[in-house]
Amino acid sequence: MINSNNLTGAIAALLEEYKKAIDELIAIISPLNPAQLTAIVNPDALDEDVRSIQNILSHVVASTYSYTVYIENWIGLHTVRPNRYVFDNVKDYIEKLNSGFSYCENCFLQNRDIPLEEFDNNKKINTRWGQQYDVEQLMEHAIVHILRHRRQIQNIIKRNQPA
Repeated sequence: MINSNNLTGAIAALLEEYKKAIDELIAIISPLNPAQLTAIVNPDALDEDVRSIQNILSHVVASTYSYTVYIENWIGLHTVRPNRYVFDNVKDYIEKLNSGFSYCENCFLQNRDIPLEEFDNNKKINTRWGQQYDVEQLMEHAIVHILRHRRQIQNIIKRNQPA
């Protein structure tokens, strides 16, 4: 359960679903050993973020912080994204996934009046990949982003299990 401290409605729902998605990812990666984590599973991939589970998790952890930084910058806080983390063990990824969620939750706790919806495209959050979102859409994207990579990692694990 999240530390909602009176966060209600859509914000509480978004945070609860975000935490649920992160917890589901953590459940999938928890049993992985360092060899499974770092094994190159997509050697021909042009995108470095999908070459190993380690690369995927580094990307996911960076994203958990980036989404919040987008929101913080949108409300005028001028926050800088942290450097990308690369770990050789799952425990550190789990810690950073949880701290990335806490960072997001804290943003909403400290800025309780963040408007979720913005209908004027000129006032939306512009991402580096070219999409425009309001806060609600960005949080929905963050949730689905975790779910997509959880599924990707599950499929990698299934493919690499002994027959």
